[in-house]
Amino acid sequence: MSNGTTNLPKLIASMQPELQPHIYVFAKTNDKTLATSLNPIMQFQEPEATTLILRQTIAKKHSLDHEFPCRMITLKIHSSLQAVGFLALITSHLAKHNIAVNPVSGFYHDHLFIAHDKAEQAMTALAELTTNPIS
Repeated sequence: MSNGTTNLPKLIASMQPELQPHIYVFAKTNDKTLATSLNPIMQFQEPEATTLILRQTIAKKHSLDHEFPCRMITLKIHSSLQAVGFLALITSHLAKHNIAVNPVSGFYHDHLFIAHDKAEQAMTALAELTTNPIS
């Protein structure tokens, strides 16, 4: 089993960003049973509530308090959870383009949640970064 890549130049050059088709939101609930039943793509327990990332349509259907309609960009390279500077370089580059990002790391890949109206601009900026990593 591979532990993922830690080599920063390789990570940047090979990240293969892929824009996912759905609009997601960050939602909150104190009902843990409901949270699990909604099959969110991410669930995180905080003292105040359970944070969920799920499709906007599901949040609306269940009248969940939610915000930040966004698109998910999956970085297709298997990055190590110990890769130093990978997300820092990406988020800094996106910040130069005035693009806010909420990154989430999974075991295999990193995922970037970008405001839905900035998703295409983010894809262009990420393509720029892969061809010219020192920006």
